[in-house]
Amino acid sequence: MKTVIQPLGQRILVEPAEAEVKTASGLFIPDTAQKKQQRGTVVAVSKELTDDEKNQIKEAQTVLYAKYRGDEIEYNGKTFVMLDIADVLAILS
Repeated sequence: MKTVIQPLGQRILVEPAEAEVKTASGLFIPDTAQKKQQRGTVVAVSKELTDDEKNQIKEAQTVLYAKYRGDEIEYNGKTFVMLDIADVLAILS
């Protein structure tokens, strides 16, 4: 996915995963009770990251990030989260 938002500094842009709307047993979760996901897909990486950081985090990877971190951005009808690289907890494979 190409986006025109280019993160600056030590940041990445993540498209958060959809909130779970159904439990494992098949019950639907109301909107007010749905939890925000703490994982998402990297859609853009700052060009200012160190070589080591660039080797670790790449576009299209799924990452797990700290709760209550980052800034939500609405762009072209989609929601993204701008995160500091330090707020990334893990890369999911």
